[in-house]
Amino acid sequence: MSGVCIATYRSYDDKADFNKKALSIAVGLTVGSWTELPEAKKAEMEKHLGKVLSVDVHEPANAAPGERYADIRIAYPEINFSRDIPALLVTVFGKLSMDGRIKLLDLDVSDDFASAFPGPKFGLNGVRDLLDVHDRPLLMSIFKSVVGHDLANLQDQFYKQALGGVDLIKDDEILFENPLTPLEKRVEACMEAARKAEQETGQKLLYAVNLTGPTSQLAANARKAIDAGANALLFNVLSYGYDALHELSSDPTIHVPIASHPALAGALYPSPHYGISASLLLGKLMRLAGADLALFPSPYGSVVMPKEENMAVKEALLQPLHRLRTSFPVPSAGIHPGLVPLILKDFGTDVVVNAGGGIHGHPMGTSAGGQAFRMAIAATMQGMPLREAGEQQGNEPLKAAIEAWGIKES
Repeated sequence: MSGVCIATYRSYDDKADFNKKALSIAVGLTVGSWTELPEAKKAEMEKHLGKVLSVDVHEPANAAPGERYADIRIAYPEINFSRDIPALLVTVFGKLSMDGRIKLLDLDVSDDFASAFPGPKFGLNGVRDLLDVHDRPLLMSIFKSVVGHDLANLQDQFYKQALGGVDLIKDDEILFENPLTPLEKRVEACMEAARKAEQETGQKLLYAVNLTGPTSQLAANARKAIDAGANALLFNVLSYGYDALHELSSDPTIHVPIASHPALAGALYPSPHYGISASLLLGKLMRLAGADLALFPSPYGSVVMPKEENMAVKEALLQPLHRLRTSFPVPSAGIHPGLVPLILKDFGTDVVVNAGGGIHGHPMGTSAGGQAFRMAIAATMQGMPLREAGEQQGNEPLKAAIEAWGIKES
Protein backbone atom coordinates (compact mmCIF):
# COMPACT_ATOMS: atom_id res chain seq x y z
CA MET A 1 0.00 0.00 0.00
CA SER A 2 1.37 3.41 -0.91
CA GLY A 3 1.64 6.12 1.70
CA VAL A 4 1.41 3.77 4.68
CA CYS A 5 3.68 1.68 6.83
CA ILE A 6 2.29 -1.74 7.70
CA ALA A 7 3.26 -3.10 11.11
CA THR A 8 2.75 -6.73 12.06
CA TYR A 9 2.43 -7.61 15.73
CA ARG A 10 1.96 -10.76 17.76
CA SER A 11 -0.19 -10.11 20.81
CA TYR A 12 -0.65 -12.69 23.58
CA ASP A 13 -3.74 -12.61 25.79
CA ASP A 14 -5.90 -15.40 27.18
CA LYS A 15 -9.11 -13.38 27.23
CA ALA A 16 -8.80 -10.31 25.01
CA ASP A 17 -11.10 -9.43 22.14
CA PHE A 18 -8.25 -9.10 19.66
CA ASN A 19 -10.34 -7.24 17.08
CA LYS A 20 -11.15 -4.61 19.67
CA LYS A 21 -7.52 -4.51 20.78
CA ALA A 22 -6.31 -4.05 17.20
CA LEU A 23 -8.71 -1.16 16.68
CA SER A 24 -7.54 0.41 19.93
CA ILE A 25 -3.92 0.23 18.73
CA ALA A 26 -4.71 1.65 15.30
CA VAL A 27 -6.61 4.60 16.76
CA GLY A 28 -4.48 5.13 19.86
CA LEU A 29 -1.18 5.35 17.98
CA THR A 30 -2.56 7.76 15.37
CA VAL A 31 -5.48 10.14 16.05
CA GLY A 32 -5.87 9.18 19.73
CA SER A 33 -9.65 8.84 19.73
CA TRP A 34 -12.32 8.37 17.08
CA THR A 35 -15.81 7.64 18.23
CA GLU A 36 -15.89 10.82 20.31
CA LEU A 37 -15.00 13.04 17.36
CA PRO A 38 -17.70 15.08 15.56
CA GLU A 39 -18.38 13.95 11.98
CA ALA A 40 -16.76 17.07 10.52
CA LYS A 41 -13.61 16.44 12.51
CA LYS A 42 -13.58 12.77 11.41
CA ALA A 43 -13.52 13.83 7.78
CA GLU A 44 -10.54 16.07 8.54
CA MET A 45 -8.67 13.41 10.53
CA GLU A 46 -9.43 10.41 8.29
CA LYS A 47 -6.13 10.66 6.44
CA HIS A 48 -4.24 10.34 9.75
CA LEU A 49 -6.20 7.35 11.10
CA GLY A 50 -4.52 3.97 11.43
CA LYS A 51 -6.39 1.09 9.80
CA VAL A 52 -6.62 -2.53 10.93
CA LEU A 53 -5.80 -4.75 7.96
CA SER A 54 -6.13 -8.17 9.54
CA VAL A 55 -6.47 -10.00 12.86
CA ASP A 56 -5.49 -13.68 12.77
CA VAL A 57 -6.38 -15.33 16.08
CA HIS A 58 -4.57 -18.51 17.13
CA GLU A 59 -6.51 -20.34 19.79
CA PRO A 60 -5.18 -23.91 20.11
CA ALA A 61 -7.53 -26.52 21.52
CA ASN A 62 -6.72 -27.26 25.15
CA ALA A 63 -4.34 -24.31 25.14
CA ALA A 64 -2.30 -23.81 28.27
CA PRO A 65 -2.46 -20.38 29.91
CA GLY A 66 -0.47 -17.85 27.93
CA GLU A 67 -0.64 -19.65 24.56
CA ARG A 68 -3.52 -17.73 22.97
CA TYR A 69 -2.34 -15.03 20.59
CA ALA A 70 -3.23 -13.05 17.49
CA ASP A 71 -1.15 -11.73 14.62
CA ILE A 72 -2.33 -8.19 13.93
CA ARG A 73 -1.54 -6.06 10.88
CA ILE A 74 -2.09 -2.31 11.05
CA ALA A 75 -1.48 0.36 8.40
CA TYR A 76 -0.11 3.68 9.66
CA PRO A 77 -0.35 6.71 7.36
CA GLU A 78 3.18 7.93 6.67
CA ILE A 79 1.87 11.47 6.71
CA ASN A 80 1.94 11.10 10.50
CA PHE A 81 5.72 10.83 10.88
CA SER A 82 8.93 12.11 9.34
CA ARG A 83 11.02 9.91 7.08
CA ASP A 84 13.44 8.57 9.67
CA ILE A 85 13.63 5.28 11.55
CA PRO A 86 13.32 6.77 15.07
CA ALA A 87 10.02 8.45 14.14
CA LEU A 88 8.81 5.23 12.53
CA LEU A 89 9.62 3.08 15.57
CA VAL A 90 8.12 5.52 18.07
CA THR A 91 4.93 5.66 16.01
CA VAL A 92 4.37 1.94 15.60
CA PHE A 93 5.88 0.59 18.81
CA GLY A 94 6.79 3.40 21.20
CA LYS A 95 4.33 3.22 24.04
CA LEU A 96 2.79 0.04 22.64
CA SER A 97 5.98 -1.85 23.53
CA MET A 98 5.08 -1.32 27.20
CA ASP A 99 1.48 -2.50 26.85
CA GLY A 100 1.49 -6.15 27.86
CA ARG A 101 2.75 -9.14 25.92
CA ILE A 102 3.13 -7.85 22.38
CA LYS A 103 6.00 -8.19 19.92
CA LEU A 104 6.74 -6.24 16.75
CA LEU A 105 7.32 -8.87 14.06
CA ASP A 106 7.74 -6.85 10.88
CA LEU A 107 7.49 -3.45 9.19
CA ASP A 108 6.76 -2.77 5.54
CA VAL A 109 7.30 0.82 4.48
CA SER A 110 6.33 2.46 1.21
CA ASP A 111 8.76 3.15 -1.62
CA ASP A 112 8.38 6.84 -0.85
CA PHE A 113 9.52 6.36 2.77
CA ALA A 114 12.34 4.05 1.68
CA SER A 115 13.55 6.61 -0.86
CA ALA A 116 14.97 8.62 2.05
CA PHE A 117 17.42 5.77 2.65
CA PRO A 118 20.15 4.94 0.13
CA GLY A 119 20.83 1.75 2.09
CA PRO A 120 24.18 -0.06 1.89
CA LYS A 121 26.75 2.01 0.02
CA PHE A 122 28.64 -1.08 -1.13
CA GLY A 123 26.44 -4.01 -0.19
CA LEU A 124 27.31 -7.63 -0.75
CA ASN A 125 28.56 -7.27 -4.32
CA GLY A 126 30.46 -4.09 -3.55
CA VAL A 127 32.36 -5.75 -0.71
CA ARG A 128 33.22 -8.64 -3.02
CA ASP A 129 34.47 -6.15 -5.63
CA LEU A 130 36.74 -4.45 -3.08
CA LEU A 131 38.28 -7.79 -2.17
CA ASP A 132 38.15 -9.22 -5.71
CA VAL A 133 36.57 -12.40 -4.32
CA HIS A 134 33.42 -13.52 -6.14
CA ASP A 135 33.41 -17.30 -6.05
CA ARG A 136 33.40 -18.31 -2.37
CA PRO A 137 32.24 -17.27 1.10
CA LEU A 138 34.36 -14.61 2.77
CA LEU A 139 36.31 -15.26 5.96
CA MET A 140 36.44 -12.75 8.81
CA SER A 141 38.50 -12.90 11.98
CA ILE A 142 38.06 -10.92 15.17
CA PHE A 143 40.60 -9.23 17.38
CA LYS A 144 40.47 -11.00 20.73
CA SER A 145 42.21 -10.08 23.98
CA VAL A 146 42.32 -6.39 23.12
CA VAL A 147 41.81 -4.47 26.36
CA GLY A 148 45.09 -3.37 27.94
CA HIS A 149 47.31 -4.32 24.99
CA ASP A 150 49.56 -1.85 23.21
CA LEU A 151 49.98 -1.11 19.50
CA ALA A 152 52.82 -3.56 19.00
CA ASN A 153 50.72 -6.38 20.42
CA LEU A 154 47.71 -5.53 18.23
CA GLN A 155 49.88 -5.16 15.15
CA ASP A 156 51.41 -8.59 15.75
CA GLN A 157 47.98 -10.12 16.31
CA PHE A 158 46.65 -8.47 13.14
CA TYR A 159 49.59 -9.74 11.08
CA LYS A 160 49.12 -13.32 12.25
CA GLN A 161 45.43 -13.18 11.38
CA ALA A 162 46.17 -11.73 7.95
CA LEU A 163 48.69 -14.46 7.17
CA GLY A 164 45.94 -17.03 7.75
CA GLY A 165 44.16 -15.95 4.59
CA VAL A 166 41.22 -14.03 6.07
CA ASP A 167 39.41 -11.47 3.93
CA LEU A 168 38.33 -9.18 6.75
CA ILE A 169 39.59 -8.45 10.25
CA LYS A 170 37.35 -6.60 12.66
CA ASP A 171 38.00 -4.96 15.99
CA ASP A 172 36.29 -6.44 18.99
CA GLU A 173 33.22 -4.32 19.75
CA ILE A 174 34.60 -3.54 23.23
CA LEU A 175 37.74 -1.89 21.87
CA PHE A 176 37.17 1.81 22.50
CA GLU A 177 39.40 4.87 22.32
CA ASN A 178 42.18 4.49 24.89
CA PRO A 179 45.74 5.75 25.49
CA LEU A 180 47.38 2.46 24.49
CA THR A 181 45.71 2.06 21.10
CA PRO A 182 44.28 5.42 19.94
CA LEU A 183 42.16 5.25 16.80
CA GLU A 184 44.49 6.74 14.20
CA LYS A 185 47.62 5.04 15.54
CA ARG A 186 45.77 1.72 15.70
CA VAL A 187 44.64 2.01 12.10
CA GLU A 188 48.11 2.95 10.89
CA ALA A 189 49.72 0.03 12.73
CA CYS A 190 47.18 -2.51 11.54
CA MET A 191 47.15 -1.34 7.92
CA GLU A 192 50.94 -1.56 7.90
CA ALA A 193 50.56 -5.18 9.00
CA ALA A 194 47.92 -5.69 6.29
CA ARG A 195 50.30 -4.45 3.60
CA LYS A 196 53.08 -6.66 4.89
CA ALA A 197 50.82 -9.70 4.89
CA GLU A 198 49.50 -8.93 1.39
CA GLN A 199 53.07 -9.01 0.06
CA GLU A 200 53.28 -12.60 1.31
CA THR A 201 49.75 -13.84 0.55
CA GLY A 202 48.79 -11.71 -2.45
CA GLN A 203 45.39 -11.28 -0.82
CA LYS A 204 43.47 -8.06 -0.27
CA LEU A 205 42.03 -7.43 3.18
CA LEU A 206 39.51 -5.11 4.83
CA TYR A 207 40.03 -3.87 8.39
CA ALA A 208 36.77 -2.91 10.14
CA VAL A 209 37.90 -0.54 12.87
CA ASN A 210 35.46 -0.01 15.74
CA LEU A 211 33.85 3.42 15.41
CA THR A 212 33.18 4.90 18.85
CA GLY A 213 32.90 8.14 20.79
CA PRO A 214 30.08 10.62 21.44
CA THR A 215 27.37 10.53 18.77
CA SER A 216 28.19 14.09 17.74
CA GLN A 217 31.77 13.00 16.92
CA LEU A 218 31.05 9.77 15.01
CA ALA A 219 31.34 11.18 11.51
CA ALA A 220 34.52 13.08 12.39
CA ASN A 221 36.03 9.96 13.96
CA ALA A 222 35.08 7.92 10.89
CA ARG A 223 36.90 10.38 8.66
CA LYS A 224 39.93 10.28 10.98
CA ALA A 225 40.02 6.50 10.67
CA ILE A 226 39.66 6.63 6.89
CA ASP A 227 42.35 9.29 6.56
CA ALA A 228 44.65 7.04 8.59
CA GLY A 229 44.00 4.20 6.13
CA ALA A 230 40.94 2.34 7.44
CA ASN A 231 39.05 0.61 4.62
CA ALA A 232 36.00 -0.52 6.64
CA LEU A 233 34.17 0.37 9.85
CA LEU A 234 32.52 -1.62 12.64
CA PHE A 235 29.57 0.08 14.32
CA ASN A 236 27.55 -0.82 17.43
CA VAL A 237 24.28 0.29 15.86
CA LEU A 238 21.81 -0.48 18.63
CA SER A 239 23.68 1.50 21.26
CA TYR A 240 23.75 4.58 19.01
CA GLY A 241 20.54 4.11 17.04
CA TYR A 242 19.64 3.34 13.44
CA ASP A 243 19.64 7.02 12.56
CA ALA A 244 23.34 7.26 13.45
CA LEU A 245 24.06 4.41 11.03
CA HIS A 246 21.94 6.10 8.37
CA GLU A 247 23.88 9.35 8.78
CA LEU A 248 27.20 7.53 8.46
CA SER A 249 26.23 5.35 5.52
CA SER A 250 24.74 8.22 3.53
CA ASP A 251 27.71 10.54 4.13
CA PRO A 252 29.66 10.76 0.83
CA THR A 253 32.93 11.37 2.69
CA ILE A 254 32.64 8.04 4.52
CA HIS A 255 33.43 5.88 1.51
CA VAL A 256 34.12 2.51 3.14
CA PRO A 257 31.86 -0.45 3.99
CA ILE A 258 30.17 -0.48 7.39
CA ALA A 259 29.63 -3.67 9.40
CA SER A 260 26.84 -3.54 11.98
CA HIS A 261 27.43 -5.28 15.31
CA PRO A 262 24.45 -6.78 17.22
CA ALA A 263 25.52 -5.64 20.71
CA LEU A 264 22.40 -5.05 22.91
CA ALA A 265 20.19 -7.08 20.56
CA GLY A 266 19.67 -9.70 23.25
CA ALA A 267 17.67 -7.16 25.24
CA LEU A 268 15.24 -6.78 22.35
CA TYR A 269 14.61 -9.91 20.28
CA PRO A 270 14.80 -13.26 22.18
CA SER A 271 11.46 -13.21 24.03
CA PRO A 272 8.46 -14.57 22.11
CA HIS A 273 6.22 -12.09 23.97
CA TYR A 274 8.15 -8.81 23.98
CA GLY A 275 10.53 -6.73 21.88
CA ILE A 276 11.27 -6.75 18.16
CA SER A 277 11.82 -9.78 15.93
CA ALA A 278 15.43 -10.61 15.01
CA SER A 279 14.70 -10.39 11.28
CA LEU A 280 13.49 -6.81 11.65
CA LEU A 281 15.99 -5.70 14.30
CA LEU A 282 19.14 -7.22 12.81
CA GLY A 283 18.06 -7.66 9.21
CA LYS A 284 15.62 -5.30 7.54
CA LEU A 285 16.30 -2.18 9.62
CA MET A 286 20.09 -2.63 9.50
CA ARG A 287 19.91 -2.89 5.73
CA LEU A 288 17.56 0.08 5.39
CA ALA A 289 19.88 2.17 7.57
CA GLY A 290 22.89 1.23 5.44
CA ALA A 291 24.82 -1.76 6.85
CA ASP A 292 26.99 -3.37 4.17
CA LEU A 293 27.64 -6.36 6.42
CA ALA A 294 25.33 -7.36 9.28
CA LEU A 295 26.57 -9.47 12.18
CA PHE A 296 24.09 -11.58 14.16
CA PRO A 297 24.25 -14.64 16.43
CA SER A 298 24.56 -17.90 14.55
CA PRO A 299 22.34 -20.93 15.22
CA TYR A 300 25.38 -23.09 15.87
CA GLY A 301 27.77 -21.62 18.38
CA SER A 302 28.10 -20.04 21.79
CA VAL A 303 25.42 -17.31 21.50
CA VAL A 304 22.67 -19.24 19.79
CA MET A 305 19.76 -17.80 17.82
CA PRO A 306 17.01 -20.28 16.85
CA LYS A 307 17.48 -21.56 13.29
CA GLU A 308 14.13 -20.26 12.05
CA GLU A 309 14.95 -16.72 13.21
CA ASN A 310 18.46 -16.99 11.75
CA MET A 311 17.13 -17.84 8.33
CA ALA A 312 14.64 -14.98 8.59
CA VAL A 313 17.50 -12.54 9.25
CA LYS A 314 19.34 -13.93 6.22
CA GLU A 315 16.30 -13.44 4.00
CA ALA A 316 15.80 -9.89 5.26
CA LEU A 317 19.36 -9.08 4.22
CA LEU A 318 19.24 -10.79 0.82
CA GLN A 319 15.71 -10.69 -0.58
CA PRO A 320 14.58 -7.77 -2.80
CA LEU A 321 13.78 -4.67 -0.72
CA HIS A 322 13.00 -1.26 -2.22
CA ARG A 323 15.82 -1.54 -4.78
CA LEU A 324 18.35 -1.48 -1.92
CA ARG A 325 21.63 -3.33 -2.27
CA THR A 326 21.82 -6.60 -0.37
CA SER A 327 23.83 -6.80 2.86
CA PHE A 328 26.33 -9.56 3.63
CA PRO A 329 25.01 -11.97 6.30
CA VAL A 330 27.61 -12.59 9.03
CA PRO A 331 26.44 -15.34 11.44
CA SER A 332 28.75 -15.14 14.44
CA ALA A 333 29.78 -16.54 17.84
CA GLY A 334 31.28 -19.95 18.52
CA ILE A 335 32.27 -20.64 14.90
CA HIS A 336 35.00 -23.21 14.18
CA PRO A 337 36.12 -24.96 10.95
CA GLY A 338 33.99 -28.03 11.66
CA LEU A 339 30.89 -25.86 11.22
CA VAL A 340 31.74 -24.70 7.71
CA PRO A 341 29.73 -27.38 5.85
CA LEU A 342 26.67 -26.54 7.92
CA ILE A 343 27.11 -22.79 7.39
CA LEU A 344 27.38 -23.20 3.62
CA LYS A 345 24.41 -25.58 3.58
CA ASP A 346 22.25 -23.01 5.38
CA PHE A 347 23.59 -19.78 3.86
CA GLY A 348 25.10 -20.75 0.53
CA THR A 349 28.22 -18.95 -0.66
CA ASP A 350 26.93 -15.43 0.02
CA VAL A 351 27.97 -15.45 3.65
CA VAL A 352 30.87 -14.25 5.78
CA VAL A 353 32.29 -16.98 7.99
CA ASN A 354 33.23 -15.06 11.14
CA ALA A 355 35.46 -16.48 13.86
CA GLY A 356 37.32 -15.32 16.94
CA GLY A 357 38.28 -18.20 19.21
CA GLY A 358 38.02 -20.59 16.26
CA ILE A 359 41.04 -18.81 14.77
CA HIS A 360 43.03 -17.61 17.78
CA GLY A 361 42.45 -20.82 19.72
CA HIS A 362 43.81 -23.10 17.00
CA PRO A 363 46.37 -25.58 18.42
CA MET A 364 48.93 -24.51 15.79
CA GLY A 365 48.43 -20.78 16.30
CA THR A 366 46.45 -17.89 14.87
CA SER A 367 47.68 -18.09 11.27
CA ALA A 368 46.93 -21.80 11.14
CA GLY A 369 43.46 -21.02 12.45
CA GLY A 370 42.69 -18.90 9.41
CA GLN A 371 44.25 -21.47 7.10
CA ALA A 372 42.05 -24.21 8.60
CA PHE A 373 38.95 -22.21 7.75
CA ARG A 374 40.10 -21.57 4.19
CA MET A 375 40.80 -25.29 3.80
CA ALA A 376 37.37 -26.15 5.19
CA ILE A 377 35.69 -23.70 2.81
CA ALA A 378 37.59 -25.06 -0.19
CA ALA A 379 36.84 -28.68 0.70
CA THR A 380 33.15 -28.02 1.29
CA MET A 381 32.79 -26.22 -2.03
CA GLN A 382 34.44 -29.21 -3.74
CA GLY A 383 32.03 -31.60 -2.02
CA MET A 384 34.83 -33.25 -0.04
CA PRO A 385 34.19 -34.39 3.56
CA LEU A 386 36.28 -32.41 6.02
CA ARG A 387 37.91 -35.44 7.61
CA GLU A 388 39.06 -36.62 4.19
CA ALA A 389 40.34 -33.13 3.35
CA GLY A 390 42.18 -32.95 6.67
CA GLU A 391 44.16 -36.06 5.78
CA GLN A 392 45.52 -34.54 2.60
CA GLN A 393 49.13 -33.42 2.54
CA GLY A 394 49.47 -29.77 3.50
CA ASN A 395 46.11 -29.66 5.29
CA GLU A 396 47.51 -30.19 8.77
CA PRO A 397 45.80 -27.02 10.09
CA LEU A 398 42.39 -28.39 9.12
CA LYS A 399 43.16 -31.78 10.66
CA ALA A 400 44.25 -30.13 13.91
CA ALA A 401 41.08 -28.01 13.99
CA ILE A 402 38.88 -31.07 13.54
CA GLU A 403 40.73 -32.86 16.32
CA ALA A 404 40.22 -29.83 18.58
CA TRP A 405 36.58 -28.99 17.84
CA GLY A 406 35.12 -31.83 15.81
CA ILE A 407 32.63 -31.57 12.97
CA LYS A 408 28.98 -30.62 13.38
CA GLU A 409 26.74 -32.24 10.81
CA SER A 410 23.39 -30.67 11.71
